Amino acid sequence: MTTETSPAPTASTAASAPAFSPLYQQIKGLVLKSLQSGEWKPGEPIPSEFELAARYKVSQGTVRKAIDELAQNNLLIRRQGKGTFVATHAEQHVQYRFLKLKPDTGDLNSQGPAQRFIIDCKRTRANADVAKALSLRGGDAVLQLRRVLSFGGVPTILEEIWLPGATFKGLTAERLSADQGPMYALFETEFGIRMVRAKERLRAVNPSEEEAGLLQLTTPTPLLSVERLSFTYHDTPMEWRRGLYRTDTHYYDNELN
Repeated sequence: MTTETSPAPTASTAASAPAFSPLYQQIKGLVLKSLQSGEWKPGEPIPSEFELAARYKVSQGTVRKAIDELAQNNLLIRRQGKGTFVATHAEQHVQYRFLKLKPDTGDLNSQGPAQRFIIDCKRTRANADVAKALSLRGGDAVLQLRRVLSFGGVPTILEEIWLPGATFKGLTAERLSADQGPMYALFETEFGIRMVRAKERLRAVNPSEEEAGLLQLTTPTPLLSVERLSFTYHDTPMEWRRGLYRTDTHYYDNELN
C-alpha cells in the first residue's frame, strides 16, 4: 500500500494553500492560480490530467478530484472526448447563469437575445456603501452604469451597476452599447475578469416614478429588488448591482441544494 505525499514545498504552493489542507485542495489552489493569472483563458483547454499530475508531482486521481470540484463550481467544463476547458460566460448555456428570472413559459433563451439599452455610464467616486461592497477605499474611482434589459420587446429589468474604476478603465457606454453579447463575456475578453460566483439579497419594493417609466409600467406595480455582489477568483468582489425585476410575466427561479 502506498501513500501519496504533498508536492515539494515551493513559494507558489505555500502561497496557494495552507500546508494542512487536503492534497487535492492544494492542487485546486494551484489550478485556480493559473486561471487567475490568465495562463489558460476562458474557452481554452487546460492541460490533461496526466500533464497536470506530472506538473504537480501527484497522482491523476488527485488531479481529477481537484478538477471535478472546479467543474462543479462552473469554473471548468468537461467535454466528452475533447478534454477540460476554462468556462466562459460567452457560451450559450451559461449566459444567464446568474440571472434567475424565468418567463412564465419557456426560458430566457427561448425569448431570443436580451435587448440591452444603456441609460448612462459615468465615472464617479465610491460612497461608503459601494466602497464596502467592492472592498475599496471611500472615494476610490468606480464606474456606475444603468441599463434596461428587455425580453420580447418588453422592458423587464432595470439595473444599476458599480465596478472598480481601476480594473475597468476604458469601459464606456459606447463600448457597452456596441457589444451585443453578455456583459460578463465582455469583461472576460476586454478586461481579463471572470465572474465565478455571486451572492444575492432580495426584497419587494415599489418603484420610483422614474424607475416605473423606464420599465414602461402604466399601473402601480411592485418589483423584485435583487442586489447582487459578484466575485472573481479568490473571492475578490468585482461588481455590485441592483436590479429591479418585473414579475408580471416572469418569476424568480432558484434551485437549492
